[in-house]
Amino acid sequence: MPGYLGHELHRDIETPNHYLLLVRWEALEAHTEGFRGSARYQQWSALLHHFYESVPVVEHYEQVG
Repeated sequence: MPGYLGHELHRDIETPNHYLLLVRWEALEAHTEGFRGSARYQQWSALLHHFYESVPVVEHYEQVG
């Protein structure tokens, strides 16, 4: 996907059924407009939806330092 730099998946040590998915993008718009507005997002969402107990929280951060 244009603007996609990579990702990491982390399991919560205290709550093993909780995960953190960190996805790196070149710019916020690569995620919010490019990926989220694409047919690939619809396919990705359909493939993973059944793994969620509730709707995942999506937050956007910038690297500091």
